[in-house]
Amino acid sequence: MKLLVVTPEPIDADFLRSTLGDEVEGAEVLVLSPATNQSKLAFWVSDPDDAIAEAEHAQTETVERLEEDGVDAAGQVGESEPAQAIDDALVTFKADRIVIFSHPEGDRDYREDEAIAAGEARWNVPVTHALISR
Repeated sequence: MKLLVVTPEPIDADFLRSTLGDEVEGAEVLVLSPATNQSKLAFWVSDPDDAIAEAEHAQTETVERLEEDGVDAAGQVGESEPAQAIDDALVTFKADRIVIFSHPEGDRDYREDEAIAAGEARWNVPVTHALISR
């Protein structure tokens, strides 16, 4: 099983297991953290360095936590538009399932909801969505 885990915040193996159950065991995981901005205004006027640094932290921390708990994981930072970041990742990582963690509605980063809306029809693989807090 190849899992593409899209997350804006660090997660651990227990949280991933609570979302997917036994599918995590023996899975090859690619952690993708899109470099999203918290608002449309921040997207247009800010330097992307902050968003990239936050995404780098989220993917690095998640990979470390997963590896510590025996989950085979690698990570990468993606584009600021999550749906495009997923498209890019799927070019080299042929996922059997995509897990998208997002902030609750009203607290989502700019464009974060686009990846949720794209879903299975866009990527032709099962997509699981779960909420995560900051």
